[in-house]
Amino acid sequence: MKYKEIYLWGRSELEQAGIGEFDLDARLLLEFICNTNRNTLLVYGDREVTSEEEKGYREAIALRGSRIPLQHITGVQEFMGLEFKVNKHVLCPRQDTECLVEEVMRYLHDGNRILDMCTGSGCILLSLLHYSNHCSGIGADISKEALTVAAENTEKIAAMKRPNPWDEKTVELIHSDLFSNVPEEKFDIIVSNPPYIASAVIPTLMEEVRVHEPMSALDGMEDGLFFYRKIVAESRNYLVKEGMLFFEIGHDQGQAVSDMMAEAGFMEITVVKDFAGLDRVVYGSYR
Repeated sequence: MKYKEIYLWGRSELEQAGIGEFDLDARLLLEFICNTNRNTLLVYGDREVTSEEEKGYREAIALRGSRIPLQHITGVQEFMGLEFKVNKHVLCPRQDTECLVEEVMRYLHDGNRILDMCTGSGCILLSLLHYSNHCSGIGADISKEALTVAAENTEKIAAMKRPNPWDEKTVELIHSDLFSNVPEEKFDIIVSNPPYIASAVIPTLMEEVRVHEPMSALDGMEDGLFFYRKIVAESRNYLVKEGMLFFEIGHDQGQAVSDMMAEAGFMEITVVKDFAGLDRVVYGSYR
């Protein structure tokens, strides 16, 4: 088959399966299988697809049609211009979370110490360290499987060329139920994208999320605010004077998280909207 011909077949299969972005996913899967790029479809649509490529593509389309997330098929997700390994043990990094990283970067100074609570794939911490100088940090997570993924991503990002190479002290990953195993030290910045979906909402999520992403990274308990309360209360013991706490939040949680931070003594609390105009980030400094 020709390249464009099999793409149109894959597109049709995913559309019939009810996949929302069927055209995009069909193209991305074909590029993944054939090691091509988006220009191939535009310029080299008559390129012959090998029997091995066709077999691999048909298998990938079948997986995506059964609601396996695209990122779990390819094993990677781009985030902040970097490529991260992902699997069923971590949340797939999302564009919304780039808003969180970008807000932290506005206040990140050379040599800062960062704590990333609920680090998952490590995409937040590793992105911050990659785009800064002489900073270091700890990524903490309750999931040992997630930390294995974060360790692989750390090795990959650490190997990239940069003016100031990382050393063994740049990144530390620890198995911890929130702050239970975090060293007794002070951080300039604590950042977290914690589980924040109310338990009752979980059954309504799309299958790709509800079935294939880790429940421990989604379920924010009864009202979705359980982990914010815990982190806000304990973070005060781990921040330097005027240290900053940053959260990703659900679109309807800005006021609630702001209020609990204010009650805990945080100042200059700010809510930031994402690309869709929805509340996405809350941050403040502790005095």
